[in-house]
Amino acid sequence: MAILPCRAEGLSFRADGKPLLGPLDLELDDGGTTVILGHNGAGKSLLLNLLHGLMPPSAGHVRWLGPDGADNRRRQAMVFQKPVMLRRSVLANVEYGLKLRGVARAERRRRAAIVLQRTGLADIAERQARALSGGEQQRLALARTWVLEPEILFLDEPTASLDPGAIAAVEAIVTEIRDGGTKIVMTTHDMGQARRLADEVIFLARGQVAERGPAGAFFAGPASDPAQAFLEGRLAW
Repeated sequence: MAILPCRAEGLSFRADGKPLLGPLDLELDDGGTTVILGHNGAGKSLLLNLLHGLMPPSAGHVRWLGPDGADNRRRQAMVFQKPVMLRRSVLANVEYGLKLRGVARAERRRRAAIVLQRTGLADIAERQARALSGGEQQRLALARTWVLEPEILFLDEPTASLDPGAIAAVEAIVTEIRDGGTKIVMTTHDMGQARRLADEVIFLARGQVAERGPAGAFFAGPASDPAQAFLEGRLAW
Protein backbone atom coordinates (compact mmCIF):
# COMPACT_ATOMS: atom_id res chain seq x y z
CA MET A 1 0.00 0.00 0.00
CA ALA A 2 1.36 3.44 -0.96
CA ILE A 3 1.36 5.68 2.08
CA LEU A 4 -0.19 9.11 1.73
CA PRO A 5 1.68 11.55 3.97
CA CYS A 6 0.40 15.04 4.73
CA ARG A 7 1.91 18.36 5.69
CA ALA A 8 0.41 21.10 7.85
CA GLU A 9 1.70 24.54 6.95
CA GLY A 10 1.02 27.54 9.19
CA LEU A 11 -1.86 25.60 10.72
CA SER A 12 -3.73 27.41 13.48
CA PHE A 13 -7.12 27.47 15.13
CA ARG A 14 -8.76 30.18 17.20
CA ALA A 15 -12.07 30.22 19.08
CA ASP A 16 -13.64 33.48 20.24
CA GLY A 17 -10.39 35.18 19.38
CA LYS A 18 -8.38 32.87 21.63
CA PRO A 19 -5.54 30.88 20.02
CA LEU A 20 -5.98 27.16 20.74
CA LEU A 21 -3.50 25.68 18.29
CA GLY A 22 -0.53 26.90 16.31
CA PRO A 23 0.55 28.34 14.12
CA LEU A 24 2.58 25.21 13.43
CA ASP A 25 4.23 23.35 10.60
CA LEU A 26 4.10 19.58 10.75
CA GLU A 27 4.73 16.76 8.30
CA LEU A 28 3.61 13.20 8.89
CA ASP A 29 6.18 10.67 7.79
CA ASP A 30 5.34 7.46 5.99
CA GLY A 31 4.44 4.39 8.02
CA GLY A 32 4.62 3.50 11.69
CA THR A 33 2.71 4.92 14.63
CA THR A 34 2.90 8.56 15.69
CA VAL A 35 1.55 9.21 19.17
CA ILE A 36 0.56 12.76 20.10
CA LEU A 37 0.99 13.52 23.80
CA GLY A 38 0.32 16.53 25.98
CA HIS A 39 -1.75 17.84 28.86
CA ASN A 40 -5.51 18.35 28.56
CA GLY A 41 -6.08 21.44 26.48
CA ALA A 42 -2.76 21.18 24.65
CA GLY A 43 -4.56 20.75 21.32
CA LYS A 44 -4.17 17.02 20.65
CA SER A 45 -7.72 16.20 19.54
CA LEU A 46 -8.00 19.55 17.79
CA LEU A 47 -4.91 18.76 15.74
CA LEU A 48 -6.35 15.39 14.69
CA ASN A 49 -9.64 17.01 13.66
CA LEU A 50 -7.82 19.62 11.58
CA LEU A 51 -5.56 17.07 9.90
CA HIS A 52 -8.51 14.84 9.10
CA GLY A 53 -10.48 17.77 7.70
CA LEU A 54 -13.35 17.68 10.17
CA MET A 55 -12.79 21.34 11.06
CA PRO A 56 -11.52 24.23 8.95
CA PRO A 57 -8.40 25.92 10.33
CA SER A 58 -8.42 29.60 11.21
CA ALA A 59 -5.26 29.96 9.14
CA GLY A 60 -2.87 27.75 7.22
CA HIS A 61 -3.73 24.55 5.47
CA VAL A 62 -3.13 20.80 5.30
CA ARG A 63 -1.56 19.50 2.10
CA TRP A 64 -1.94 15.86 1.18
CA LEU A 65 1.16 14.85 -0.71
CA GLY A 66 -0.22 11.92 -2.66
CA PRO A 67 -1.03 12.08 -6.38
CA ASP A 68 -4.80 11.85 -6.28
CA GLY A 69 -5.90 15.34 -5.26
CA ALA A 70 -9.59 15.23 -4.44
CA ASP A 71 -9.44 11.51 -3.65
CA ASN A 72 -7.12 12.08 -0.71
CA ARG A 73 -9.96 12.45 1.80
CA ARG A 74 -11.13 8.97 0.84
CA ARG A 75 -7.73 7.50 1.70
CA GLN A 76 -7.82 8.39 5.38
CA ALA A 77 -10.10 7.50 8.29
CA MET A 78 -10.65 8.39 11.94
CA VAL A 79 -11.89 6.54 15.03
CA PHE A 80 -13.11 8.54 18.00
CA GLN A 81 -13.02 7.92 21.73
CA LYS A 82 -16.71 7.07 21.68
CA PRO A 83 -17.73 5.93 18.20
CA VAL A 84 -21.24 6.34 16.86
CA MET A 85 -22.84 3.02 16.00
CA LEU A 86 -25.30 2.84 13.12
CA ARG A 87 -28.69 1.37 14.04
CA ARG A 88 -28.06 -1.92 12.31
CA SER A 89 -26.09 -5.15 12.70
CA VAL A 90 -22.36 -5.44 13.22
CA LEU A 91 -21.98 -6.79 9.68
CA ALA A 92 -24.09 -3.99 8.18
CA ASN A 93 -22.00 -1.40 10.03
CA VAL A 94 -18.84 -2.77 8.44
CA GLU A 95 -20.37 -3.00 4.98
CA TYR A 96 -21.90 0.48 5.04
CA GLY A 97 -18.79 2.44 4.02
CA LEU A 98 -18.11 0.03 1.17
CA LYS A 99 -21.71 0.40 -0.01
CA LEU A 100 -21.32 4.19 -0.10
CA ARG A 101 -18.27 3.71 -2.31
CA GLY A 102 -20.19 1.58 -4.76
CA VAL A 103 -18.53 -1.75 -3.93
CA ALA A 104 -20.57 -4.71 -5.17
CA ARG A 105 -22.51 -6.67 -2.55
CA ALA A 106 -20.53 -9.89 -2.88
CA GLU A 107 -17.24 -8.03 -2.54
CA ARG A 108 -18.58 -6.05 0.43
CA ARG A 109 -19.51 -9.29 2.17
CA ARG A 110 -16.13 -10.85 1.43
CA ARG A 111 -14.11 -7.91 2.74
CA ALA A 112 -16.34 -7.46 5.76
CA ALA A 113 -15.95 -11.13 6.70
CA ILE A 114 -12.17 -10.78 6.68
CA VAL A 115 -12.04 -7.79 9.03
CA LEU A 116 -14.71 -9.21 11.33
CA GLN A 117 -12.57 -12.31 11.73
CA ARG A 118 -9.45 -10.24 12.36
CA THR A 119 -11.18 -8.10 14.98
CA GLY A 120 -12.79 -11.03 16.79
CA LEU A 121 -16.32 -10.00 15.86
CA ALA A 122 -17.24 -12.73 13.36
CA ASP A 123 -19.30 -14.67 15.90
CA ILE A 124 -21.51 -11.64 16.65
CA ALA A 125 -21.84 -10.33 13.09
CA GLU A 126 -25.64 -10.37 13.23
CA ARG A 127 -25.92 -8.71 16.64
CA GLN A 128 -27.16 -5.12 16.82
CA ALA A 129 -24.16 -2.81 17.04
CA ARG A 130 -25.70 -0.59 19.70
CA ALA A 131 -26.10 -3.59 22.01
CA LEU A 132 -22.36 -4.26 22.11
CA SER A 133 -20.07 -3.52 25.04
CA GLY A 134 -17.75 -0.51 24.89
CA GLY A 135 -14.78 -2.63 23.92
CA GLU A 136 -16.73 -4.45 21.22
CA GLN A 137 -17.98 -1.16 19.81
CA GLN A 138 -14.44 0.17 19.60
CA ARG A 139 -13.31 -2.97 17.80
CA LEU A 140 -16.25 -2.53 15.43
CA ALA A 141 -15.25 1.09 14.81
CA LEU A 142 -11.79 -0.13 13.87
CA ALA A 143 -13.27 -2.83 11.63
CA ARG A 144 -15.38 -0.21 9.82
CA THR A 145 -12.27 1.79 8.99
CA TRP A 146 -9.99 -1.17 8.33
CA VAL A 147 -12.31 -2.55 5.65
CA LEU A 148 -11.83 0.71 3.72
CA GLU A 149 -8.05 0.14 3.67
CA PRO A 150 -7.08 3.69 4.69
CA GLU A 151 -3.52 4.84 4.21
CA ILE A 152 -3.65 7.03 7.31
CA LEU A 153 -5.78 6.22 10.36
CA PHE A 154 -6.35 8.86 13.03
CA LEU A 155 -7.26 7.54 16.49
CA ASP A 156 -8.45 9.90 19.22
CA GLU A 157 -8.08 8.27 22.66
CA PRO A 158 -9.25 4.91 21.27
CA THR A 159 -9.12 3.02 24.58
CA ALA A 160 -10.30 5.63 27.09
CA SER A 161 -12.61 4.07 29.73
CA LEU A 162 -12.01 0.51 28.52
CA ASP A 163 -10.95 -2.32 30.83
CA PRO A 164 -7.49 -3.91 30.46
CA GLY A 165 -8.71 -6.82 28.36
CA ALA A 166 -10.52 -4.53 25.92
CA ILE A 167 -7.49 -2.25 25.76
CA ALA A 168 -5.25 -5.18 24.85
CA ALA A 169 -7.66 -6.27 22.12
CA VAL A 170 -7.81 -2.78 20.61
CA GLU A 171 -4.03 -2.39 20.74
CA ALA A 172 -3.57 -5.72 18.97
CA ILE A 173 -5.88 -4.58 16.16
CA VAL A 174 -4.14 -1.21 15.85
CA THR A 175 -0.78 -2.98 15.64
CA GLU A 176 -2.03 -5.31 12.92
CA ILE A 177 -3.44 -2.39 10.93
CA ARG A 178 -0.10 -0.60 11.23
CA ASP A 179 1.82 -3.71 10.23
CA GLY A 180 -0.34 -3.90 7.12
CA GLY A 181 1.08 -0.57 5.98
CA THR A 182 -1.39 1.98 7.36
CA LYS A 183 0.07 5.06 9.01
CA ILE A 184 -1.33 5.43 12.56
CA VAL A 185 -1.62 8.86 14.18
CA MET A 186 -3.15 8.71 17.64
CA THR A 187 -3.67 10.54 20.91
CA THR A 188 -3.62 8.88 24.31
CA HIS A 189 -3.29 9.71 28.00
CA ASP A 190 -2.11 6.17 28.74
CA MET A 191 1.67 6.35 29.01
CA GLY A 192 1.97 2.57 29.02
CA GLN A 193 0.04 2.45 25.78
CA ALA A 194 2.19 5.19 24.28
CA ARG A 195 5.33 3.24 25.16
CA ARG A 196 3.90 0.04 23.67
CA LEU A 197 2.64 1.49 20.40
CA ALA A 198 4.61 4.59 19.51
CA ASP A 199 7.36 4.67 16.92
CA GLU A 200 7.61 8.42 17.35
CA VAL A 201 6.14 10.99 19.72
CA ILE A 202 4.86 14.48 19.04
CA PHE A 203 4.50 16.44 22.29
CA LEU A 204 2.17 19.44 22.28
CA ALA A 205 2.26 22.23 24.83
CA ARG A 206 -0.05 25.25 24.63
CA GLY A 207 -0.98 24.43 21.08
CA GLN A 208 2.60 24.18 19.83
CA VAL A 209 4.90 21.28 19.01
CA ALA A 210 7.30 21.41 21.96
CA GLU A 211 9.14 18.24 20.98
CA ARG A 212 9.17 15.52 18.37
CA GLY A 213 11.35 12.46 18.06
CA PRO A 214 11.71 8.68 18.27
CA ALA A 215 9.64 7.18 21.04
CA GLY A 216 12.59 5.46 22.72
CA ALA A 217 14.57 8.67 23.01
CA PHE A 218 11.55 10.65 24.18
CA PHE A 219 10.70 8.29 27.02
CA ALA A 220 14.34 7.85 27.98
CA GLY A 221 14.78 11.58 28.45
CA PRO A 222 12.76 14.29 26.71
CA ALA A 223 14.70 17.33 25.59
CA SER A 224 12.08 19.99 26.36
CA ASP A 225 11.08 21.24 29.79
CA PRO A 226 7.32 20.88 29.16
CA ALA A 227 7.73 17.24 28.12
CA GLN A 228 9.96 16.51 31.10
CA ALA A 229 7.38 18.01 33.45
CA PHE A 230 4.65 15.98 31.77
CA LEU A 231 6.45 12.66 32.18
CA GLU A 232 7.24 13.48 35.80
CA GLY A 233 3.60 14.23 36.50
CA ARG A 234 4.19 17.88 37.31
CA LEU A 235 1.31 20.27 36.64
CA ALA A 236 3.47 23.14 35.44
CA TRP A 237 3.55 23.23 31.66
